[in-house]
Amino acid sequence: MPNLLNNYMQAASVILFGIGFMVLLLNNNMIKKIIGMNIMDTSIFLLFISIGFIDGKEAPIIVDAKVSGLGYVNPIPVGLMLTGIVVAVSVTAFMLALTIKLYETYGTIELDEIQMIKGGKYDT
Repeated sequence: MPNLLNNYMQAASVILFGIGFMVLLLNNNMIKKIIGMNIMDTSIFLLFISIGFIDGKEAPIIVDAKVSGLGYVNPIPVGLMLTGIVVAVSVTAFMLALTIKLYETYGTIELDEIQMIKGGKYDT
């Protein structure tokens, strides 16, 4: 139990990832699937940023050139997560565009209804 309390950010990210994964798996609505995917993305960002944080160190913004690099946190995890956020927003926009095309084509965004319209076999 003490390990869980000390690593509560990592535990929260795992719980968020599980929630997003279940939303992604258990819903037929495309918008809900996109929301589940975004929850999973956010949990990964939370995990990496919480791992990269070091208590007592500062952000790597150098104001005085005389300060050594030992007093700063590693900027690589934050930079990677900023890149990840940009990629996640782009993927979300692409998925929303595809969802709009699905709605224009089939008149619904429910995957089970689309499969029934296409004549495919649907098992509940």
